[in-house]
Amino acid sequence: MPPISIERLYISPGHNFFGRHGLSAGINPLQEVGEIECIAGHGVRGDRFFDYKEDYKGQITFFSGEVFEDVCHALGIHGKAPGSTRRNVITRGVHLNDLIGKSFSVQGIDFEGVVECKPCFRMDLAIGAGAEAALQGRGGLRARILTSGFLRIDLEASLPVTLSATSF
Repeated sequence: MPPISIERLYISPGHNFFGRHGLSAGINPLQEVGEIECIAGHGVRGDRFFDYKEDYKGQITFFSGEVFEDVCHALGIHGKAPGSTRRNVITRGVHLNDLIGKSFSVQGIDFEGVVECKPCFRMDLAIGAGAEAALQGRGGLRARILTSGFLRIDLEASLPVTLSATSF
């Protein structure tokens, strides 16, 4: 498995898009932080999906920095931050869809990759026209948190991702 680097971390206290179909986007701020606390079975402390529902498949979300750059380049979009995707963890160095159905570890915390974060029409509003289509099949990863701990932005080196032998 190639090394994975954590480039950015985000939390938001409320939903701007999720559960708001047919309504305008919410106005909850997105906070970029240096570390997030992952609580096994519950989610990311301080985030809108913390204790959202039991065994929720999206306790934490991951998104590829490479994909974000590719989409922005393809669409001629400049000046947007990857936080506009409203995912918790912006990564580099791993194809996130490869983690669907697998247990994996990042910075000593165990996760279970559950399903792709499928992009919706709001990506066109958040990133730019054409973003929803450009993100099909690469919208990020929803995962469950299996062990508690802190994820931090990698300042110098990429840390390895360890995949377990088990898949579900």
